[in-house]
Amino acid sequence: MVRVVVLAVPGAGKTTIFKKLTEMRPDVKILNFGDLMFKEAAVIYGLKSRDEMRSKIPFDSYRELQELAAENISRQDGTIIVDTHAAVKTPYGYYPGIPSTVVAKLRPHSIIFLEYRPEDIAARRAKDETAGIRSRGAESYQEIEEHQAIALTYAIAASNAASCYFNRFSFRYPEAYPFQHVNDAAEKIKTHVELLEAMYKQ
Repeated sequence: MVRVVVLAVPGAGKTTIFKKLTEMRPDVKILNFGDLMFKEAAVIYGLKSRDEMRSKIPFDSYRELQELAAENISRQDGTIIVDTHAAVKTPYGYYPGIPSTVVAKLRPHSIIFLEYRPEDIAARRAKDETAGIRSRGAESYQEIEEHQAIALTYAIAASNAASCYFNRFSFRYPEAYPFQHVNDAAEKIKTHVELLEAMYKQ
């Protein structure tokens, strides 16, 4: 059994990356941490969207939802990739997406942080907004870069707390063809997962 946490700021394109990864490795289970939290929050707080969790859930309750999601994941077998964020931007400041209490329950073998140029993230967010997929609010390139820097710090701290491997995959180069970042990221994650699978089978 291998558990890998993949982190990136909102708009990085993780959903598309995981679709590609599923084509390569259909046996790998992709679990969205926010979706697991939202299922509980929708029942308890009557929320209508995941985005409302950042502003309408009290601090202690948000932490409890995180821990419930982590416990759910820890009970599952097979090779698992957890899709989540390292730093959640709220009206009160940044909040860790996988604090020490959560990684203690998740027990990941590795944490991967994906980073991109702010202009690429902004473009993907605008595309999602136009398509009606997600509404995240506008951020400047500087704000996106700050979010990435803080998220990277949180990701490293989570890896330290979990005593697990950490990898930073950077895609700060312009795409030579459409969806190059998606293909490159999916291939890197697949290769890393298979290295871990080989190691833990020994």
